[in-house]
Amino acid sequence: MAGNTVIAPKTTTKPKLERPKLYKVMLVNDDYTPREFVTMVLKAVFRMSEETGHRVMMTAHRMGVAVVVVCAKDIAETKAKEAIDLAKEAGFPLMFTTEPEE
Repeated sequence: MAGNTVIAPKTTTKPKLERPKLYKVMLVNDDYTPREFVTMVLKAVFRMSEETGHRVMMTAHRMGVAVVVVCAKDIAETKAKEAIDLAKEAGFPLMFTTEPEE
């Protein structure tokens, strides 16, 4: 054994990495977009089943808004835009918003 060097572990304080905030994609009810179309958009953009899409659409219909999905901010914004664009192309004012999850 060469020398009696004791290596003491350095105590470093790592900056606490905050997990990125999750964002909610919200479906906003309107009086113009047909229910079937809303369900179709939820299935196409958010990969929901017919049943789940229908349930989310009915929640928005009754409550005014419904949470569609909770995910990373960039995904939430991309999906919301994709869904809005799909509706615009079909001539509907369907609206999706994103907001940080509390």
